[in-house]
Order: sequence, then C-alpha cells, then structure tokens
Amino acid sequence: MSSPDKSAVSNYLQQLQQQICSALEKSDGRAKFKTDEWTRDPRHGLGGGGITRVINNGGVIEQGGVNFSHVVGESLPPSATAHRPELAWRAFEAMGLSLVIHPWNPYVPTSHANVRFFIAEQEDEPPIWWFGGGFDLTPYYGNDEDCRHWHRAAFDACKGYGEDTYNRFKQWCDDYFYLRHRNEPRGIGGLFFDDLNEWGFNTCFRFMQSVGDHYLPAYLPILERRKDQPYTERQRDFQLYRRGRYVEFNLVFDRGTLFGLQSGGRTESILMSMPPLVKWRYDWHPEAGSEEALLYERYLKPRSWLTE
Repeated sequence: MSSPDKSAVSNYLQQLQQQICSALEKSDGRAKFKTDEWTRDPRHGLGGGGITRVINNGGVIEQGGVNFSHVVGESLPPSATAHRPELAWRAFEAMGLSLVIHPWNPYVPTSHANVRFFIAEQEDEPPIWWFGGGFDLTPYYGNDEDCRHWHRAAFDACKGYGEDTYNRFKQWCDDYFYLRHRNEPRGIGGLFFDDLNEWGFNTCFRFMQSVGDHYLPAYLPILERRKDQPYTERQRDFQLYRRGRYVEFNLVFDRGTLFGLQSGGRTESILMSMPPLVKWRYDWHPEAGSEEALLYERYLKPRSWLTE
C-alpha cells in the first residue's frame, strides 16, 4: 500500500481554496474574500493552523466561507474515535478544505463542500489514515434542472473509481445529511464518504481531488442561472425559515463541527458555515399547493435524479 504524502495533500487543498475563491468572486461581481490566517495555541498538545477566507454582503453571496485547516494534536477527540477505538491516544494530523455558500436569492441553493485527510500515528506502529468529504446542495425552491445537473457532476466525479461508487456515496450522503428529529433530509444530497483508504493512498488521493475539482462545475452553472431571478419578501422569508434546518444539522449532527470543537479548534472558523440571518417558527406548515409545499413533497425526498 502506498505511503501517505501529507505535503501533497496540503498543497492541493490550498490550491483548491484559491481556485474556488477566485471563481466565486468573479460570479459575485462585487465582494472579495477576506483572508484570516491563524495558528493554534501550542499549549496542551495542540498545533497547526489554517487560512479562513470569508465573503459577505456581495452582489450575489450574502455570506460564505472557504476554510483551509491543517491541525495537529497529541490524541484524537471522541468524535474521531467513537467508531475506531484503536485510534485512541494516537497523535494525529487533520487537514481539509470546508466551504459553505449562502446566497441572497432564495432561488439559488446553499452549497456545501468538504474534502479532508486524517492520519493517526504512534511510535513503532504503521500510520492509520483515511480520506473523507463530498458536496451537497440545499435548495429553498426546488428545480429539476438544477438537481439533475448537481447529481450529474457528482456522478462525473466518481467516474473511473468503480461502477457503484456514485450510488454508494450518494446513498451515504442521503443518510448522513438527514435531520432525524425532523424526519427530513437537509437538501437534495450529492456525495459523502469517510474512512476511505481501501484503494491505497495514491488512488484515494486522486478520488478526493476529483470530488474537490467537481464542486465548481457542479455549483457555478446553478448560481449563474438563478442569481438574477426575481423574488418576493415571502420567498426571502421562507429562505430564512429553511436556513434554520441548516443550523440545526450543523450543531446537532455534523461530525466536522463536533471534531473541530472537541479538538480545541478555532471557533470562528468552525462556525463560519452558519447563515447570517435565520428564522424559526413554531409548528409552521406550508400552504397546500404552494411552491413552498412542493419543496417538501418533491425535493426533500431522496430520489434518483439521474434516472428520472
């Protein structure tokens, strides 16, 4: 099995961060990403740092963040060892790129992507490493064309890595981005994978790169098609209501958020994924036959968008 090249992974993630930020700035047309470089407190066995890039109050993007982090520690936190007890007490390095884009227009979905690499090491023992990541889409007003395009890009990212890879990681995404207390998905899914090391380092790394490289082809055409679509205060209000589901998932279920907080990560960077404005209502239900009801009836249900 090929040995891990940590420098190659770190270099790729930083290059991908720059590429994504440049493309989103061009599409937004007004705002620029602000860069915040940070380091972790070296006390208590912590180290490393990252580059957080945030955009807000743009022409298209209300708020978004694209965060690179490369952190090290003396032992993995509970969120990383709950299903892998053999990793307890091992030193670790975790590096990744995580992004969330919250547009102004309710007809433009929120998008999320993450690609990451973990390695846990112990003296006189071979390292244990894996890749994880994916991307998923959270529409407020569903559109079949956008859903098919998004999943076509996800399918293309998996080409060459096994006939069942897309189906397997699509199902994993549907299962993972699910609010069990609401009995509903967060959005229309995409790809999600974790603990990937079965193909050897080089192939797993290439697959992670393929997923990262397909985010812009998946999202930018949707952003460009919908960003100028007229909308009303009612539609903006519904967008803010649905953003509440995004917050609930990130704070209750998201493994990346839990890992960052439990490992003593930088809170501002970890919580950059939160939308700037959100609304909650008690026991609210959409009007029958409305655009809002259609989101629940057609789009917040796992389905095979590539075969319909």
